[in-house]
Amino acid sequence: MSSKRRDSEKSENGDGKKKKTVRVWVDGCYDMVHFGHANSLRQAKAMGDYLMVGVHSDAEVSRHKGPPVMNEEERYKMVRAIKWVDEVIEDAPYITTLETLEKYDCDFCAHGDDITLDENGKDTYRIVKGAGKYKEFPRTAGVSTTDLVGRMLLLTKSHHKRSDDGSEDGLQRDRVDQFKKGMGASGASKSPYTGVSQFLPTTQKIIQFSEGREPQPGEKVVYVAGAFDLFHVGHIDFLEKVRQLGEYVIVGLHTDQVVNRYKGSNYPIMNLHERVLSVLACKYVAEVVIGAPYKVDADLLNHFKVDVVCHGQTPVMADVDGSDPYLEPKNRGIFHSVKSDNDMTTDKIVQRIIKHKLEYEERNKRKEAKELRIIEAMERRKSQSTES
Repeated sequence: MSSKRRDSEKSENGDGKKKKTVRVWVDGCYDMVHFGHANSLRQAKAMGDYLMVGVHSDAEVSRHKGPPVMNEEERYKMVRAIKWVDEVIEDAPYITTLETLEKYDCDFCAHGDDITLDENGKDTYRIVKGAGKYKEFPRTAGVSTTDLVGRMLLLTKSHHKRSDDGSEDGLQRDRVDQFKKGMGASGASKSPYTGVSQFLPTTQKIIQFSEGREPQPGEKVVYVAGAFDLFHVGHIDFLEKVRQLGEYVIVGLHTDQVVNRYKGSNYPIMNLHERVLSVLACKYVAEVVIGAPYKVDADLLNHFKVDVVCHGQTPVMADVDGSDPYLEPKNRGIFHSVKSDNDMTTDKIVQRIIKHKLEYEERNKRKEAKELRIIEAMERRKSQSTES
């Protein structure tokens, strides 16, 4: 099987000769998929030509890490929708073995430079590392599932793109920090992999995630707008349906302040810069408008030469002046209401987190305790080698 697959996946290089397709294996839980997960897959794909992603089942995740927030079918679908993924392997083993690489004809396994441990506190990549079949890329700084959970449970707004006064930022940031300490293993010792650092958006990161192409002649341009907060399977199913209406999908992302006006509480959970990268990683999306106007007016439609405007089944709040934000596309006869057939919402994810708060806290405490033991052991070995 391997030789046939290799032959079928050979491609020509510059001098006309055939070159072997490099097949890369990555695996993980991919729970509450965010732009950090997407960036890891982007980096892994850059190491080869064909990216295979193994996603662990609910049973495997629960056994080695603790119960996931999203179920396995939801996690499989999320990973399949990321633009750099070529193939998803369901129910992948938690401990990566040479047999797995051989079964799927992969040249090596790739993973971020953080620690992943099994139920016994051992490195899940120890086998492929020992065999020289392992490559590493930098973990995405400034993003953590723990931080996102803290925002949901503590109803903070400090993650929003800061307004001019920023009066509550310090207090609310402290509340999130206290939450993370409560989820930690002990005192001041913190694992750098379970905690979080500040996310610093750059133009380079947006370029890396962007498709970077203009609509081609004859392609139908479709525009959708919204928060797309905690980018989830409901969004995926909606955008897949939208993509069927045109070849070039543009997503307009509202600012944090606009989203908070129509969603209330501490929404959006993810700030504008985080939402931009999450949406850009989706294979159904060609372009993103950062801080799109709430009203879809003639200027926007003409600028992007929009053929179709879509909105889901959720209610639409009137603009600040009381007008229908979709009046212009409706007058043009290009407005479509799209039913995703998926009832997942950002609110439902938040409710899952709240319902299982104690389980999630315990999961993170166990995870961080294992990581700290490994880090301390590594530091001791390093100290001993220095002394000798």
